[in-house]
Amino acid sequence: MKHRHLLLPLAIAASVLSLSACKKEASPEGDATAAASAAKPGETADQFVARINAEYKAALPEITSAQWLSQTYISEDSQRVAAKANERALTQLNAWIEEAKKFEGQPMSEDSKRTLALLKLMSPMPAPRDPAKLAELTAIATKMEGAYGAGSYCTGEGEAKTCRQLGELEDVLRSSRDYDAQLDAWQGWHSTATDSRNDYVRFVELVNEGAKEQGYADAGAMWRAGYDMPAEQFAAETDRLWDQVRPLYEQLHCFTRDRLQQTYGVEKGQAAGGTIPAHLTGNMWQQDWGNLWDILQPYPGAGSLDITAALEKQYQQDLAAALAKRGAGADAKARFEAEREAQLQVARQMTERAQDFYVSLGMPKLPESYWAKTQFIKPLDRDVVCHASAWDLDMAGDVRTKMCIKPNEEDFTTIYHELGHIYYDLAYNVQPPLFQNGANDGFHEAIGDTIVLAMTPKYLNSIGLVDAPQESHEAVINNQMRMALAKVAFLPFGLMIDRWRWGVFDGSITPDHYNQAWWDLKAKYQGVAPVGARGEEFFDPGAKYHVPGNTPYTRYFLSHVLQFQFYKSLCEAAGHTGPLYECSFYGNPEAGRKFQAMLARGASQPWQATLKELTGSEQIDGGAVLEYFAPLQEWLKQQNQGKQCGWQGTSAAAPAAPQAPAAPQAPATRG
Repeated sequence: MKHRHLLLPLAIAASVLSLSACKKEASPEGDATAAASAAKPGETADQFVARINAEYKAALPEITSAQWLSQTYISEDSQRVAAKANERALTQLNAWIEEAKKFEGQPMSEDSKRTLALLKLMSPMPAPRDPAKLAELTAIATKMEGAYGAGSYCTGEGEAKTCRQLGELEDVLRSSRDYDAQLDAWQGWHSTATDSRNDYVRFVELVNEGAKEQGYADAGAMWRAGYDMPAEQFAAETDRLWDQVRPLYEQLHCFTRDRLQQTYGVEKGQAAGGTIPAHLTGNMWQQDWGNLWDILQPYPGAGSLDITAALEKQYQQDLAAALAKRGAGADAKARFEAEREAQLQVARQMTERAQDFYVSLGMPKLPESYWAKTQFIKPLDRDVVCHASAWDLDMAGDVRTKMCIKPNEEDFTTIYHELGHIYYDLAYNVQPPLFQNGANDGFHEAIGDTIVLAMTPKYLNSIGLVDAPQESHEAVINNQMRMALAKVAFLPFGLMIDRWRWGVFDGSITPDHYNQAWWDLKAKYQGVAPVGARGEEFFDPGAKYHVPGNTPYTRYFLSHVLQFQFYKSLCEAAGHTGPLYECSFYGNPEAGRKFQAMLARGASQPWQATLKELTGSEQIDGGAVLEYFAPLQEWLKQQNQGKQCGWQGTSAAAPAAPQAPAAPQAPATRG
């Protein structure tokens, strides 16, 4: 499930297109692009919109292909190609936005009005007008993303030197219960981000300059302007939603901290101020606690929910078949080849299972090109960005996902999540190109996770991953806990990243307090902290992909509320009766039709209208989250009776510094 960054048609463009007006003295390449897009004599606003839709779609494959190569073949060459493609795209968007000014106040259709409004909000990376600074920005952005993908933690010297990348370090946090080994892996990965700190400082300066040239206070203010509501209202909305669900998170936090203390001892099981040690949650960023299942399972043996064991069994079967093809005398090379074959086979099988859910709702099978071009497992011959993402390269069916799949529950549910993006892409391909995006960015993240909610024990049993579900209170609580460790544990993390960036962009968090502010916000919202000082010699925000990748993150928080609303509505469409958490709409055509109708809308209307068509309400609301987890919340309250719950709101592990504001308010600009 796991909250992966996606590079969707406009999201890819968002990382490479700018909002600022282009200058006359742009590079020769930029001048040529702008000239090709010059306004036509007598062109109406509607004709202009039709033209830029066509030009955007025609130009997109060059941009997305360069981005794909820069993430799946990390090298100086691929980064150079991607940076230049980004630069050309930035210049082109500058030209379109400059042209669009000529149509202000002129007659045009409502669709054209919306298109021109979206044009100004296409990118979270606004570039300065100065061509040299534009080129500098694209180079820094590409460099930071490449450095993240190639990051390695090395120990030892000479022949004794060993290096581990993110996937191997994550495996330690996922599986080990050795306190020191987990701490070493956590600190090791976070050390890889240190060198990107200065690049990020400059990046912030450049995008803020671009945002100000567009009339926004800063880049964060521009982000908050993209939700069909005033920016200050958007910030207040996220606070309202957090207040709704926070009591549930606080109960989960209390229970988890107690179990960690039972496992590691009172001293090691909690950090300063009653926070949870950052390296003990089973996840590099503390955003998903599902890997602590062995510690947190409420009733061991009540309902078999060990999906990872079932997938590992499938892998071993695939490996046995691959070895059998090579004969009894297979040497080390042949065995290695068999292992790679089995890894790819199980990854494809996991993806086919996810595809089957969508097809059961009446959606099409993925095109053959998907299976030929997708990156399923980590290549051996090059560095890649393993961070899972979904891609629409041409708005005409060339869709792909990029992962380094391993046979475990986390990756299994992530595939369902990523295919949600792909099916959204395919559904709204019928829309004009500038409407080919989610109703808002939270919608895009919620689609696949809505399907994950429908992966009930009965569904998992029907596809052979778990035993027949037990009908007992204990089994219900186990299943709810399994889901809460992913869904509820994530909620404050989904807020704090952009709270940090909003402060960075508006200047209330200065570069000399980047790390302090990061950990203060993690303590405030998540109740987690490092067990040792993390001073300003570190750049821990850069150890999370979405920071160097410049992906707005509040979308993930919104999605974790929206998906429960979507799920409840689809369950009602499927005729479900009984507790919400028991619903699976797998194979239900009516739920599928309702879902597909929403997906096909894309960004063609305000998200409030799209939400109302599906759910009957124009407001995002956490009520469905609380309804779904009602049994678990009551159980947690009982378990936590007599315990001292809660934590201090700042991190005591780092040197004292001014605390960052929680949610800076801004004029009516982007969210």
